[in-house]
This record gives sequence, structure tokens and C-alpha cells, in this order.
Amino acid sequence: MFLSVFDMFKVGIGPSSSHTMGPMVAAARFLAELRASPFRPHGLRASLHGSLAFTGIGHATDRAVILGLAGFEPENYQRDRADTAMREIAETCRVSPPGLGELVFDPGRDIRFDRGQPLPGHANGLILMATDSQGDVIAQETYYSIGGGFVLSADELAAGKDTDEGPPVPYPFHSSAQMLDMCRDTGKTIAGLKRANELSRMPAQRLDEGLAHVWQVMSRCIDIGLAGEGRLPGGLGVGRRARAIHQALLAERGMNLNAPHTINDWIGVYAMAVNEENAAGGQIVTAPTNGAAGVIPATIRYWLDHVPGAAPSQVADFLLTAAAIGGLIKHNASISGAEAGCQAEVGSASAMAAAGLAAVLGGTPEQVENAAEIALEHHLGMTCDPIKGLVQVPCIERNALGAIKAVSAASLAMRGDGTHLVPLDAAIETMRQTGQDMHGHYKETSLGGLAVNVPNC
Repeated sequence: MFLSVFDMFKVGIGPSSSHTMGPMVAAARFLAELRASPFRPHGLRASLHGSLAFTGIGHATDRAVILGLAGFEPENYQRDRADTAMREIAETCRVSPPGLGELVFDPGRDIRFDRGQPLPGHANGLILMATDSQGDVIAQETYYSIGGGFVLSADELAAGKDTDEGPPVPYPFHSSAQMLDMCRDTGKTIAGLKRANELSRMPAQRLDEGLAHVWQVMSRCIDIGLAGEGRLPGGLGVGRRARAIHQALLAERGMNLNAPHTINDWIGVYAMAVNEENAAGGQIVTAPTNGAAGVIPATIRYWLDHVPGAAPSQVADFLLTAAAIGGLIKHNASISGAEAGCQAEVGSASAMAAAGLAAVLGGTPEQVENAAEIALEHHLGMTCDPIKGLVQVPCIERNALGAIKAVSAASLAMRGDGTHLVPLDAAIETMRQTGQDMHGHYKETSLGGLAVNVPNC
């Protein structure tokens, strides 16, 4: 099993990797299948199931499907162009994906939210259909959005397909125990193992440029979020807070007003800036998901701007280390809130960020693994209960606290020698079991938790 760093960190759009990016990717795949098919469709339909049905409107799943069937993809998404396309589709009830001509598609009629039993493969399922001029289905495919923007067809999921179809990598590890053994045997860091594996699949220049681009998009998202004003879309009336908090922190600098714990406000505001931009549908990086997209960028920005000796040249090692940990979690448990609750999203992101920070602070592989374990352990059991199905409350603040926990976990791990009682593998397995046992109401359906206990929502 090999997951590239660019599988874990994908440039995309908000507000959700599984509910927005995934369905858009699925639509692009379906269009590609239609182009290769002998059938010439007249119209399109979509049926959303499970969590995609329960919280799809709040997560803009319907918008993602509409735009995806119109030919939009997350990597080249432009909000202004998308807004124009949405207006035209609403007026004409037609989409014109490249290579397929004009197709009948009435969003109000041709997208169905099926809130019955989920499809058997995963909590996030959708069925895409092509119809002839009589309205009969002539092509159909079932897709599952399995978290972090990853999409599998029903056949791929049933076959146990993973994302690795390339040649063997030099340092394959499927557990943190194997990873640490390889570090001891080779003298390499976790980032060194990950880099060697990446270089077996791509040139060094492409890897380095890709990592630089990931951080560029993350950093730009922080800056855009820190400048954003107004209220977030969706009907909750949640106002953006990052700008005001940031301005207050800047004003307090040099005034001897700051208590030591004010650094938590800096860490938190960077994460909030990202997740406010995510909630507004802006461009973000899945890290490893959209719902948890603020944790890793906030931790990196904290390190670069507030920790003496931090160097931008080390950001690549941070991302490589974080991706190694994220890959272990995805392979052995889940990064999907619909599958395992928010422990799988913010918990995973916090573990990844803690590992990355410990690595660039000079930690040994054992200290890095310990940092990831501490962060993940203290997110176990966290539910995913977004109010009104929006990635806003409690998600935005939850990212802020996830970043603060990541910094604390890395700091605590660096105070030790890497020896600890609970291995990361045990924490990951516990998270998997906890997610399996968790009631469906607490796994991104908005049927339990805060989503039903906050008035007027």
C-alpha cells in the first residue's frame, strides 16, 4: 500500500472533501466513462445516499454534482465561473460537458436525496445515470466518496482496490512499528523514507515543486481567511471571526499585554482562517480532509512565524512526515467523518500535524511517532455532528483546538525520549473500532449531538 503525499494533500474546494470534492470527482469520472461509451446520452440524473443525502445540501453536495456534471473539476475550480454556470443551468435545465454536447439536467428534478438505507459499500454513496430521449437509463455507475476526496466505484470497492497501482517502493510500511524499524535499520528519518518512496514514482523536481505548491495554497488560504469579512453561507448566520481576532493580536504586539497562553490564539486564528474560507467554498488543501483542513496549515504557520530557527526549507519534511502518518491512519482505519466521526478527520489531522512539527523540531522517529499517538489518542471518540449539515459549527473551532493539541502533543513528545506505553498502531486500531461502534447519528448525518441540541437550527 502506497499513498503519495499528493494523495493526502490535494488542492480542492470547500466545504467538504467527501461531500463536495468527492462527488465532483465522481461526476468527472462518470463523464469520462460516457465519452468512451458507444451510447450517446440525452440527459443525466443523480441519486445521493447515506450521509450525502442527510447533509448534502449543507455540504453543497448538490452544487458539486451539478458542476461536476457540467465539466468542473476541483483542481481547476474557479468560483466566479462556477457561479455563472449555476445560474445558466438553473435557467436552461441543461449542462454542456466537454465532448458530450448539451444534455438535459434539471437540478430540482434530476438530483434525488435518498434518506433511506445507505448503499452497502460506504456511508457516502451516489449513483450517476445517463438517460435516453425517452428518459430510460442507458448507463449507470455507483460511486463511493470514502473521505479526503478519494472516490471508488462500487466494483473497485468490492475488489478491495487501493490507490496504489505503481511499481514497488523501496520502503513499504503498513504500520508505525514497521516504519520505526525501517528508520532504525536505514538511519533515515520518517520524511527520508517517505521521500525515497515518492522519488521511486516521480522526479525530484516534480516532488519538490508539488510540495512547494501545496504549502503555497495552504498559506494563501490562511491569508485570504484572515482578510475575510461577513457571514458564512448556509443560513446559520455564523460570522467570520478570524480577521478581527488577528487584528487584535497584531495590535497587542509590543504592548506587554500578552499572557503566555496568547500563543494559543495565534495558532487558533490561523486554523479558523482556513476553515472559514473552506466554509465559504474557497480553495483549500485537503489535509487530510476539508473538514480538518485548518489544522496542518495552522501548525506550520505557527512554527514558521513564532518558533526561533524555523526555516521554510523544512516545510517539505513537515508535509512528508505528516503524509506518512496520514497514510497509516487511512490504510488501517479511516479519515472519513461519515465512517468514523470527527476523530477520523480532526483527530487524524492533529496526529499528522503533531508528527510534522516534532520532525522539524529535530525529533527522533520515536518522538515523532509518540507525538502523533498523543494527538490521536486525545481525539478518540469525537463525533461528527455539524449543525444544519454545515462545516461551520463546531468544525471551525474544532480545527483551532486540533492545531493547539498538535503543538502540545509535539512539545510533550519532545520532552521525552520516544518511549511510551501506547503505540500509534494501537491508537489507530482503537479509532477504527470506536468508529465502527459509533452510532450512525454521530457520523456526519446531523441526526445527533450538537446538530439536534442547539435551538433554532
